[in-house]
Amino acid sequence: VRLLLFLTLAFLNLILIIKFYLSYIYDIKLISMAQNKKADFSDIDQDMANFAKALSHPARVAIIKILAAQNSCICGEIVEVLPLAQSTVSQHLKELQLAGLVKGTIDGNKSCYCINWETMQQSIQQFNVLLNTLNERKTFSCC
Repeated sequence: VRLLLFLTLAFLNLILIIKFYLSYIYDIKLISMAQNKKADFSDIDQDMANFAKALSHPARVAIIKILAAQNSCICGEIVEVLPLAQSTVSQHLKELQLAGLVKGTIDGNKSCYCINWETMQQSIQQFNVLLNTLNERKTFSCC
């Protein structure tokens, strides 16, 4: 009985090791496949996708609106205006910064943010080209 119990446990451990190893290989393969596929698209298409992803949450759209309404950087007032916790606002600001849409500076305990107008203008121009092209072709419908 002890031998059977020992063999069963050894077998289960072997299965767990194999499962861990395969999931590790699979995750690596998925990551490299995603990176390789993304590289197949133009830089402009990737920039537009990053812009759209950054604005894909209503809180981020609200943050951009708040920043656009100011003529200067905003330091801490964003949390007071939105119905979100400080940590949630910080996470959304981080996503906007990673996309290059927002610039931020930290001065001691104070963080100040403003729109990165250069990146914003570039993204707006890229989307205008796409939307104008779509608008010109709207009369051609297959369904």
